[in-house]
Amino acid sequence: MAMVPTGYNPALVALSIAIAVFASYTALDLGGRVRSADPKLRFAWLAGSALAMGGGIWSMHFVGVLAFEMGLPASYHLGLTILSLAIAISVTGLALAFVAREGARDRDIFISGPLMGIGVAAMHYTGMAAMQVHGNLAFSVPIVALSVAIAITAATAALWLTFRTGSPWQKLGAACLMGAAVAGMHYTGMAAATLTAEVGGAHAAHVAATSVDQQNLALAVAGATFVILFLAILASSVDQQRVGGELRASEERFRAAIQAVRGVLWTNDPQGRMAGEQPGWSALTGQSRAEYEGYGWAEAVHPDDRQASIDEWNRTVAERRTFVHEHRVRAKDGTWRHFAIRAIPVLDPHGAIREWVGVHTDITEQREAEAELRESNEEIQRYAYIVSHDLRAPLVNVMGFTSELEATREDIRAALGDHPQAKRIDTDMAEALGFISAAITKMEGLIAAILKLSREGRRRFDAEPIDTTALFQGIVDAQRHQAERRGAIVTVAQGMPTIAADRLAIEQIFGNLVDNALKYLDPARPGRIEIAAKPAPGNRVRFVVSDNGRGIASKDHARVFELFRRSGAQDQPGDGIGLAHVKALVRALDGRIELSSTLGTGTTFTVTLPRGTVTGNRIEAAVTRLAAE
Repeated sequence: MAMVPTGYNPALVALSIAIAVFASYTALDLGGRVRSADPKLRFAWLAGSALAMGGGIWSMHFVGVLAFEMGLPASYHLGLTILSLAIAISVTGLALAFVAREGARDRDIFISGPLMGIGVAAMHYTGMAAMQVHGNLAFSVPIVALSVAIAITAATAALWLTFRTGSPWQKLGAACLMGAAVAGMHYTGMAAATLTAEVGGAHAAHVAATSVDQQNLALAVAGATFVILFLAILASSVDQQRVGGELRASEERFRAAIQAVRGVLWTNDPQGRMAGEQPGWSALTGQSRAEYEGYGWAEAVHPDDRQASIDEWNRTVAERRTFVHEHRVRAKDGTWRHFAIRAIPVLDPHGAIREWVGVHTDITEQREAEAELRESNEEIQRYAYIVSHDLRAPLVNVMGFTSELEATREDIRAALGDHPQAKRIDTDMAEALGFISAAITKMEGLIAAILKLSREGRRRFDAEPIDTTALFQGIVDAQRHQAERRGAIVTVAQGMPTIAADRLAIEQIFGNLVDNALKYLDPARPGRIEIAAKPAPGNRVRFVVSDNGRGIASKDHARVFELFRRSGAQDQPGDGIGLAHVKALVRALDGRIELSSTLGTGTTFTVTLPRGTVTGNRIEAAVTRLAAE
């Protein structure tokens, strides 16, 4: 038996590589849609990807075999040929399904890759076994092993690229690489084969005819493959148009939502510079692209807010955090408007900042309403101060004349002497003076309460870090004697958060609540008062003071916070200003107080306060307020 000289048809070799590249690109494009596809479409995209990858590799192999010129007539066993195609598609599908399933991890590629590579190698050598020639085929084991290694490496790379590529150019580069790797595996496998003929020689005409038949068969296989791949790409393009339509609709909804909240959408580059077309910002400020690009946008910001805005923006970009800010912007009509700003970094798959997306929300009316409300509150406080001050002046006169009447009682008693009505007159006069004195005392208490609340409205609050556990324990220790006298146990939860607030105001709020709880315990059972805290939305803390005392009737829940109003049995000293004072302080600290109580069971007061700096309602907020999450 003689060794048969062999070679390759360059045109068919080039065609086989082209098929491998086109099939790889199609498979990468379809496979990349599997994970993100709707559950109902996942199988369709998976099947398409398997058909493109497996069928393309098989077609490349078949054309590559036809490109092999060996000077002997060859035919192909139909069953083994179909089996080789089935192996390529099924193994590819299984590998893609495993790596694209929900919950799959990156390391799963190193399981699917070798599985696919072994399947591709099995397809190749099954296809070689399907080739029937008048001779014997022998294989070099080392070269066969090398071809299998190439197949495993190429398959693993294919799967990795399938779920890692992004832009079409990246995908095209990956497809070229994958096509070259698949072709390399095939022709390495072909190089492992040695053909020996049973009869020497072949008639030239027969060889030429065989060559022509092989070329026609190769073109038919390639044509069918390209049609299948073209249809797959067409389906991918139709799906891309659908996704694009959904993205456009989503973007339109997003822009409509921004407009609904009176917002302006803008984007900056990774370094924080405004770039590209910014129609919203341009419409708001009237700036052209040349004017707002880079940091030109700052020219539209109020001069008093400009540098603070730039500095905070630069810090945010450097720290890669969410930007929350407020400043005034000159609108296109020349007016200054207040805007709340929020911007977040958009990251690419590798964690690098791709761009910044921000929204300016117009809060001018809100700020103006707040200013009017502050002015109104100040006017009410001034009015309360003036009224209470003016009431005190005549009250002092009444008190003085009452004292004079007390002093003249002896003179009147002496003047009446033994008059029969002297005793009655003296008794009536004493009773009248007693009523007047009681009314004066009550009136003086009411005026003092009004003045106290008025002063609280004008009070400045100094924020400082407060360990609430230690502060509440101090309040409890200060009232320990009263608690022991009433047989009550007051507990303070440990590990409560630190807040920034006015220490005296916090002591007044919770000191009053604990004092009230001790006053109104139920004597029928041992008293129990608990102070605890838990987080609340919006970076706030919810403090809870609960007791098992008398409780408050539901009809009195709202009125207990009113000035000079009390509920239940009035057997404890008080003037009805304690809870009104507490509510005023809580409101001044930008907080909220709520009451939950059941008559005969107990009462719970919940005070929600900001965790961060609290300035109170009398301190003018800076024009530029900065915060970051």
